[in-house]
Amino acid sequence: MNLTMNGPTTRLRTPAAILETAAHVLADHGDATMADIAAAASVGRATLYRYFPTREALLAALAAEATQELLARITDAGLDRTPVPEALQRLLRAFLTVGDRYVVLFRERIKPHGQPGEQEEAARRQLVGAPIQALFQRGVDDGTLRDDLGADALARLFGGLVLAAVEAALPRTLGIEQTAASIASLFLDGARRHP
Repeated sequence: MNLTMNGPTTRLRTPAAILETAAHVLADHGDATMADIAAAASVGRATLYRYFPTREALLAALAAEATQELLARITDAGLDRTPVPEALQRLLRAFLTVGDRYVVLFRERIKPHGQPGEQEEAARRQLVGAPIQALFQRGVDDGTLRDDLGADALARLFGGLVLAAVEAALPRTLGIEQTAASIASLFLDGARRHP
């Protein structure tokens, strides 16, 4: 498989640059090998393996990056300062952007664990989960969302829609904005409280 990155053929030597390349390569070619990633990153296989001794270690590092990026996007979205329907669209855009970039993690069901700093990663996941849970609870409390399922179940169902959209490559075919609008509409039409 001949994989090349768009842009200059600068030699990438840092773990962050290798991860950047791996995210692009694996998003486009989920079956890419470590040799494919090393070639696309313009590093030797020995250099790649020095930083990431296995594919699993590389994917775990990508999962940690995805969690960090998602946390930053959710923090920037201001979910707590926005009406629930708009906040859901902002949350969708965050998930879809990160999910599209790190789609290999969805495909292979990779979670960021089993590496140094596991407690720090668990804390980051909690930081990601807390505003999401608060948003769904606010939606239930203010009557925007139905109250018969509970905030946790609604959040899980919402997450299932996001996962299905990323796995179906909707962000790449429809674009992030249209995919977010479609999922929000689908979710809210079924999740609104009935009189």
